[in-house]
Amino acid sequence: MSILVFVYSVIDKVLMLLGYAIVLEALMSWVPQLSNSKFGSILYDITEPLLRPFRRFQIGGAGFGIDLSPIIAYFSIYLIRVIVLPLIFGLLQELGL
Repeated sequence: MSILVFVYSVIDKVLMLLGYAIVLEALMSWVPQLSNSKFGSILYDITEPLLRPFRRFQIGGAGFGIDLSPIIAYFSIYLIRVIVLPLIFGLLQELGL
């Protein structure tokens, strides 16, 4: 297995795990006991830097707003995994790197 395939596989798996972490954190936010646990705190620390740029996308007012940032962040990661990553690594293979 070439180093390029290995790097592609690692990046793909990391992005997949980040996507799962975003979904899990969003589901855990509905249960305050889980969100306030040690695992919830670690998950928040992992996902918050990914969600922060998308926090401005909300529906409704401040009290009853629906936060769309997990959905947008998840689909952004998905698009990177499905479109951007294969394009970059396909180009690198064509260049012989």
